[in-house]
Amino acid sequence: MAWLWLIIGGLFEVGFTTTLRFVDGFRNVPWTIAFLVSVGISMALLELASRSIPMGTAYAVWGGIGAVGTVLVGILFFNEPAALVRILLIFAIVAAIAGLKLTA
Repeated sequence: MAWLWLIIGGLFEVGFTTTLRFVDGFRNVPWTIAFLVSVGISMALLELASRSIPMGTAYAVWGGIGAVGTVLVGILFFNEPAALVRILLIFAIVAAIAGLKLTA
C-alpha cells in the first residue's frame, strides 16, 4: 500500500508543479489554493509512504514521478520541446525509478 501512496503523492507533485505555473506570484487565489492543496497532499502521502519505504528511495521515486510527469505535462499541454534527447532522459529517469523499487 505504501507504494500506491507514493505514486499518488508523486502525481500530486505533478499537480503542484503544474499549478505553480499559474499562481502569478500567489496573486491568483484559485490557482494558489490548488497549489497549496496539491503540495499538502503530495507531502502527506510522501510522509505516509516513507513509514514503510526507505526515505531515500521514497524521495527519489516521488521526485522522479514528479519530474517525469511535469516534463510530460509541459510537452503535451504547454508546447515545450519534445526532442529525442529529452525523451531518452525521461526513459533514463523511469529506469532509475524502477531500479530503486526493485532494490527497496
